[in-house]
Amino acid sequence: MEPVDSALMAARAQFAITISFHIVLAAFSIGLANFLMVLEALWLRTGHQVYLDVYRYWLKVFSLNVAVGTASGLILEYQFGLNWSRLSVQAGDVIGPLMFYEVMAAFFIEAGFLGIMLFGLKKVGPRLHFFATCAVAVGSLISAFWILSANSWMQTPAGYSIGADGRFLAEDWWAIIFNPSFPYRLAHMLLAVFIGSATLIAGISAWQLRKAPENPRARLQFSMALWVIALLMPVQIVVGDLHGRHSLQAQPQKVAAIEGSWTRPAQGAGEPLRLFAWPDMQERRNHWEVAIPRIGSLYLQHDLTSTIAALDEFPAEDIPPVAPVFFAFRLMVGLGLLMLGQGVVSLILRRRHRLYTARRWLGACVLLAPAGFLAMLSGWVVTEVGRQPFTVYGLLRTADSLSSVSRAQVVGSTWLILLFYLLIFGIGLWVLLRLLREPPQQDQPGPQPTLADETGH
Repeated sequence: MEPVDSALMAARAQFAITISFHIVLAAFSIGLANFLMVLEALWLRTGHQVYLDVYRYWLKVFSLNVAVGTASGLILEYQFGLNWSRLSVQAGDVIGPLMFYEVMAAFFIEAGFLGIMLFGLKKVGPRLHFFATCAVAVGSLISAFWILSANSWMQTPAGYSIGADGRFLAEDWWAIIFNPSFPYRLAHMLLAVFIGSATLIAGISAWQLRKAPENPRARLQFSMALWVIALLMPVQIVVGDLHGRHSLQAQPQKVAAIEGSWTRPAQGAGEPLRLFAWPDMQERRNHWEVAIPRIGSLYLQHDLTSTIAALDEFPAEDIPPVAPVFFAFRLMVGLGLLMLGQGVVSLILRRRHRLYTARRWLGACVLLAPAGFLAMLSGWVVTEVGRQPFTVYGLLRTADSLSSVSRAQVVGSTWLILLFYLLIFGIGLWVLLRLLREPPQQDQPGPQPTLADETGH
């Protein structure tokens, strides 16, 4: 068999490909499910047809996204079994039940009520249908809860013991589920999901408004998406700061890689903010560094003099790949600042009654459509690459989690996965663009119930 490092890098690359496709679809499903829940609640409360029209329009997008997301999720599970069976053996007693609960939520709650949500609006009555929409939305959040709990445990393991055979054994399920990093990761991820969905909806709506500026349904969805961005981006910055400060205590190597800090500055000199650098793992230093003195201490420690543990204070074999973590974090923050600006500008234009008519503004929103999900993907690069070289942080190395597979086997399966994704995502994207090329219209296709259907009046 080839050297394990060769197969390991191929397996990690395959995981990166599969998770990158799936996480965007899963996140958009969560965001859309909750967007649809709010729309239907507003329709039930006000009786205004415009909310139902927008609901039915995005319901088609949601059903397509669920179908493609399910296919990508199956591929993700396949590559887990193929490449990471030793992780399942070593940590299955802890991770297995958490994943089982996620499957319970996804298939017994989401899938169970999805049929009513998609096809039952005329058959079961508006209020029972709204219950089904709520069940799908809540089920998506429960799925996220369990997935993030499992991932967070791998980042900050707690509530376990290690058996004589080296396997992790569950001792305290409360400590396992609500492990130290879980509250930060759950809040940070759910906010990212809602903001990413909002930027995409805002971008699509802005594109539609450039063609049909008076369409009240396009205006409604544009306005709702921008309110989400304006309200949640400041909250996300606060949660991100709390998450970062916890990571500084729990995973100092990761934070050192984020900052590109190879050597601790002199006492009292503070940590610089490195705007740009090219980290060199072999020489263990940065090239072409551009930094602002002390500003790093301001957001890391909330003062101007403190420093953090540098990379040269850890064993070389325990240091994550610095360059991907360093650049991904800056991309995430940069996109976050752009979205914060988008929210602020939306409030200004809303006050000036130009929110739907300023063409340059609408064009900027179109360009920012993928910003939320790109920032989320960048955040996952920071999270997962920054955890290396461990799968269970500090306890189980990634090399020891790999199945007995060769590089050729992994590369071959990766090409098959890419071909499958090309087919499925190509068809899905083609259908999605056809759905979204026109804004929602009055009386979207399908059964059109009224609130009187349920009361008989």
